[in-house]
Amino acid sequence: MFTPQEKNLFPHRGRILQIKSTAFLKSAVHPEHYPEGGMPEIAFAGRSNVGKSSMINCLLNRRALVRTSSTPGRTQLLNFFTINDAFNLVDLPGYGFAKVPLAVKRSWGPMIRTYLEKRRNLRGVVLILDIRRIPGEEDLQFLDWLEEYQIPTIAVITKADKVTRGQRREHVRKIAAACGLPEDAFTLFSATSREGRADVWERVAQALDSGENP
Repeated sequence: MFTPQEKNLFPHRGRILQIKSTAFLKSAVHPEHYPEGGMPEIAFAGRSNVGKSSMINCLLNRRALVRTSSTPGRTQLLNFFTINDAFNLVDLPGYGFAKVPLAVKRSWGPMIRTYLEKRRNLRGVVLILDIRRIPGEEDLQFLDWLEEYQIPTIAVITKADKVTRGQRREHVRKIAAACGLPEDAFTLFSATSREGRADVWERVAQALDSGENP
């Protein structure tokens, strides 16, 4: 069930989280550097240039809490933020950018997988996919990790404004087929129009309500 703090965040289903405070906690690579305490966490993951930073800033009503960059692959650490002093948001490094140095690319997999495996207060992962692209090997591998560690997955298809409404269903169908998930597992989102913001928060609330991971 919700903690007392979480009840203040989500008074009833379908209500967008009211952002009262956001703060950067720290960056980390290894478990010994993660923030201490049992604050529930929701992590955000996706390929480089998928629009993850823009999505987080939109959800939190902040223009630049999470730095966006024209250079994909810039985020190379686990970045922890606290939201309303009630749960942590974790910005995971973007994956799949070819121009990142090989040594950095090799470190990302173990770093992210260790976090997914070891972080007991992780309540769910928002996995972000681009509506214009079929999921690649890295996306499918990430889905496999989430299934392996039994982590609730909040699948979001972002940049929905980049295709016409008439084209959306076909794009979603292809993405769902590639992922092996039903079409209704995905939430459409646009940081530009703010479409899907309430739906994402609804699913985050459900993940926070799910209790400790097994």
